[in-house]
Amino acid sequence: MSAHAFNLDNIDDAVFDAFMNLPENMVGEIIAGELHTVPRPAPKHSLAGSSLGFSIGGPFHHGTNGPGGWWILDEPELHIEGDIVVPDLAGWRRERMPTLPDTAWFEAVPDWACEILSPRTARHDRVVKMPLYAHWGVRHLWLVDPDLRVLEAYELSAGKWVLLKALQEDDEVQLPPFDAAGFSLATLWG
Repeated sequence: MSAHAFNLDNIDDAVFDAFMNLPENMVGEIIAGELHTVPRPAPKHSLAGSSLGFSIGGPFHHGTNGPGGWWILDEPELHIEGDIVVPDLAGWRRERMPTLPDTAWFEAVPDWACEILSPRTARHDRVVKMPLYAHWGVRHLWLVDPDLRVLEAYELSAGKWVLLKALQEDDEVQLPPFDAAGFSLATLWG
């Protein structure tokens, strides 16, 4: 159990029941005791997330032509400090989390998180989730907007997000924490 231990007692029973009974076409999160729901991503948003997972997963998760040493996962369910959050992608350095948990969720704060923005989720991802990730101490955050074809890379510094770089279209992506191997941003757009 991490220093950010999850406590189910902090969640109202009615909110948790609603969360557990969401239809399969919805993604639910509980943040500060409130249920937030969004539909499953549209195809181009799913493609961007899956392609990003492949692009960094090869060198960093599997160690193919890269350093390895990471767990890179799609839509992991995080249970931290009484919140339930589902980033589109997240990564943990294996030195901090040597094995995957036996539960269907994670209680360890990821080292990197990524949100794939859509018109329906962009405000929530920026206004609600970005500050929450900073509070938890996630070191790196990427925001990917498939509609604008933009990737924004942030690093946590003194509890605040600092924009490292914004890339667009087919720029080369070689950004922390995955700067040991690069790929073309165009691979996310299909």
